Amino acid sequence: MRRQGLIVGKLDAFTEVLDYPMYVVTTAAGDQRAGCLVGFASQCSIDPPRFMVWLSKANRTYRIARQASHLAVHTLRKDQKRTADLFGSRTGDDDVDKFADIAWRPSPHGASPLLDDACAWFVGRIEELIDGGDHVGFLLSPVEQSPPGPTRPPLLLLGDVQDLTPGHPA
Repeated sequence: MRRQGLIVGKLDAFTEVLDYPMYVVTTAAGDQRAGCLVGFASQCSIDPPRFMVWLSKANRTYRIARQASHLAVHTLRKDQKRTADLFGSRTGDDDVDKFADIAWRPSPHGASPLLDDACAWFVGRIEELIDGGDHVGFLLSPVEQSPPGPTRPPLLLLGDVQDLTPGHPA
């Protein structure tokens, strides 16, 4: 398959079998806050602990994150598709305050919004940015995390949100 003169699909057979966790990433810089649904993210080091989050260059959250010192990364339970839809199908450029109808509080580090109903979360200091093409990787060093929950609930996965329409162009 070709699109805009480029061959695409070289990873399709591999990625089509994956069903990885989805995350909501939030950030703030100055008086602006933003958040988006992210599928490209993973722990990438044990010692020191590091986590990489990839944000689309087309996303408002990316533009705010480039000015921020910290990002907050949230996991969602399988029953939180409404939250995934809010952060995945709407862009901040739509003049939508994604935080208006959801319980949240500012984190002590950089005031990244922390979603009260998230399954788990951590705040990471941005250590480095890595250009990966249409996404930029934010290498995070954890500085704060949610307390452990009593159980490990089923997480919201890619397969649970594939019917959502992305809020920004591909």
